[in-house]
Amino acid sequence: MRRVIAILGLAVLVVLPAFALAKPMKEKAEKPFQSTEELLKWINGYRKDPDPRRLPQAVKAMSAFGATRDIDQSGVFIGFVAGVLGANPGIAEDLITKIFPLPPEDQVVVIKAIAYSGLPRWRATMTKFVERMPARKVLIDKYVFGNKPTLTELSVETDPGVIDLNWGYYFATGWEAPVRRIVAALELSLDKDKVDYLTTGAMAKWTLAQNASRNEDLLAMLKKISSDADPKIQKPLGEVIDAAETLELSKLRKDALASIEELKAKGSESLRNYNWWGQAGQTVFALGCVAAGALGQVEFGLPCVVGGAASTAALKYLAPSPQ
Repeated sequence: MRRVIAILGLAVLVVLPAFALAKPMKEKAEKPFQSTEELLKWINGYRKDPDPRRLPQAVKAMSAFGATRDIDQSGVFIGFVAGVLGANPGIAEDLITKIFPLPPEDQVVVIKAIAYSGLPRWRATMTKFVERMPARKVLIDKYVFGNKPTLTELSVETDPGVIDLNWGYYFATGWEAPVRRIVAALELSLDKDKVDYLTTGAMAKWTLAQNASRNEDLLAMLKKISSDADPKIQKPLGEVIDAAETLELSKLRKDALASIEELKAKGSESLRNYNWWGQAGQTVFALGCVAAGALGQVEFGLPCVVGGAASTAALKYLAPSPQ
């Protein structure tokens, strides 16, 4: 009898742990993001330690913190969401589903992220969520049935916000393609006729150098890109790499200001008018401010995001003094 009891006891000891292991475990609840700073730090470190399942929570935090209230200043966030979706096609629809409910004013982020994701059947994916976003049906139709451009079709010449979109996509994936698109914008930094082109190119140059100075992987990527880059951008790209390696970032700022001031002085009366800054320069440098913040430039970039007025801090940093 004792033998039987011992055998049964041994069986219990063997079976119970196995049963416990086989029992489905509940997913660990993620701690909500407490601030925009915490959200940005998570975005910054994401490509090193991807956690796509936390994306819905991140999007809700963007909405709650007002980070996406101004869609024109939300490029980093839109690009990031697009990158996470594009890098995880197998669970993309599940992630999008868990983002809802979301206020109508923030649903634009989801729509653009799907369109910019690069998912093979992004249009079909978007149509599955039309009923969840009735207030945005017109915009959805423009992407699904119209000719609204995707991320790779957007031109930085007509929309400086493309710089931030590509930074966001890079933060989510660490891929080379979005960085190459930012590098291509360096050609605009050589423009001698259009101040808005020159300004956009200067910001592409500054964000590349600033971010590469804190990120060895990005710096190595830029060196790789330089080996087969278009000859037109070899010089500005070389200056970016040199500034990142030597941490002499102020020189890029001074050179950009000098070029802009020269063009204003030699250009037409409209270019010499300071009003141009509020149109082209203010927008572009605000974008760079947010991009820098997402890569950990807390002392400069973060206040732009938290304050909701990126242009103010950006202009204090880079704008020429009014005449």
